[in-house]
Amino acid sequence: MAKDLPKDLKDIPTEVIETDLLIVGGGNAGCFAAIEAKKLNPNLRVTIMEKAHISRSGATAAGMDAINTYIPEGKTPEDLVRWSRSQVGGGPIREDLALSNAQNLNEAVEDLEEWGLPILRDEEGNAQYRGGWDVSIHGEQLKPIMAEKAMAMGAEVYNRIAATSLLMDGDRCVGAMGFGVRDGKFYIFRAKAVIVSTGGACGLYKSYTSDATSSHHQTWMSPFNVGTGYAMGIRQGAEMTSLEQRWVATRTKDFCGPVDTISVGYKSSITNARGERILQERYAHLGGDKAPRYIRANAPMEEWLAGRGPTYADTTHMTPEEVKDMKTDYLNERPAFVLFLAARGQDITKDPIEIYGSDPYVVGGHTQSGYWVDIERMTTVSALFAAGETAGGNPNKFVGGCAAEGKLATRGAVKYMATVTLPELDTQQVEREKERIFAPLLRGPEFDGVSQTEMEERMQRLMDEYAGGTSQFYRTNEERLDYALKHLKMLRDQTKFLYAKDLHDLMNAHEVIDRLDVAEVLVHHLKFRKETRWQGWQTRSDYPDTDPKFDCFVESRRNKETGEIEMFTRPYEQIVPGDRYQP
Repeated sequence: MAKDLPKDLKDIPTEVIETDLLIVGGGNAGCFAAIEAKKLNPNLRVTIMEKAHISRSGATAAGMDAINTYIPEGKTPEDLVRWSRSQVGGGPIREDLALSNAQNLNEAVEDLEEWGLPILRDEEGNAQYRGGWDVSIHGEQLKPIMAEKAMAMGAEVYNRIAATSLLMDGDRCVGAMGFGVRDGKFYIFRAKAVIVSTGGACGLYKSYTSDATSSHHQTWMSPFNVGTGYAMGIRQGAEMTSLEQRWVATRTKDFCGPVDTISVGYKSSITNARGERILQERYAHLGGDKAPRYIRANAPMEEWLAGRGPTYADTTHMTPEEVKDMKTDYLNERPAFVLFLAARGQDITKDPIEIYGSDPYVVGGHTQSGYWVDIERMTTVSALFAAGETAGGNPNKFVGGCAAEGKLATRGAVKYMATVTLPELDTQQVEREKERIFAPLLRGPEFDGVSQTEMEERMQRLMDEYAGGTSQFYRTNEERLDYALKHLKMLRDQTKFLYAKDLHDLMNAHEVIDRLDVAEVLVHHLKFRKETRWQGWQTRSDYPDTDPKFDCFVESRRNKETGEIEMFTRPYEQIVPGDRYQP
């Protein structure tokens, strides 16, 4: 393929697309955003810019076995806010965002059922719950259902276009730019408003399952969600919130598969090497099975650290029928895990499933990392809205909540678009970005530089060892964070030596650049919060206790003139009555 590479920028074709609403990222939230826009105004030009193919892209690409969350009969949106608050140890959370999301949540889930998603129901027609807020589904076709509906509503989809930068008019976002990973074109999308719904950031840290030959991205989270949506905003000075509240989860060891399917769906206790039920016996004082999510997720790793590993999901009580049902559930979300068990010849009624902690992720659908947004879901960059996992402040959205966020962000964007017109295209900005995008490719494979794989592996090891990764049992301290920042800056400077031998390589090179930008901000957040508020998600060895002065949101903004990250706080405002901590 190298012989077909362009030799100069003038050899690279450019395509300009003008639209009303641009949605960057065609995953769960992106599809719902497009559908909502066409519902509100069928005449709107709605365009989706998707890095992969919309039919199987995003975190729900392989399917799901449950919709988290859905409010059951007898409970209220306020109840869900109180529960979400409890799952992060009493806060802080953006209760205004959480409440508005909860008020729209069931509508989004019911939309999915109307479009053809099978929600499991009992003989009386009631949804079958798995835990307090999760409904069971047959969700292998979850993503195709959303994608088909978005296209049927008239959204124009540009598949296999990797977004690289926001298009700006001063401080206002007027579109986005990127390149075709198949056709090599430079794409410019001009829009009155932009919704970024690119998912979270995976691959910042080294996974303990990682090796250079076969499982480089063997992760729980979608490895294609690399934080591009965050990075594009960071580079334009957008305010980011709570990135220090990382998502670290308990997963099946060696395969990084979901554990809730076993522990919640099939009532399998989490045990240590001594056969002790960890939550019930060792963490009863913190709430046991009802402890905050970060405590439950971190408990197996604490057992390993204390010398009581390995840890397991005890499946030995399950009947053959339950085993079959559980494997069917996995076929709807993590089908390869069934093959993994079969390859090992493992009878899980005799040998329990071993579990371990995942590498940390930045994922605003689970924790609350992401853009600081107002109630309309607009970021601090004018005309730029965030939906799904990119919108910060509101944890525990999951599939249903991210769908609702797509609808809410669109309502805000449509309201905003009624008052604006598009400016003239800034050709100098466009040429600068075109040059930046294709620089690694124009250097060519003969360039004596750095490959994207080499830089990614160095970044992941750096983050793992110094910024609280799995190998350090998620612990870090001031000196390690300073070391990480020093070397991340070195890596960012060395991106000028990245080279690409083809378009796929070029995409990977920009994914590494985006990850580096997100990683730097994340480390600043970890450094600024001088306490331990969410063990595992955010553990400071040098500040092991909670400090009341950090009962607030930690915020960041990159200074566009100096490039430095500026840190500050915002107060926590409680608007839903109830105790701050309710297990």
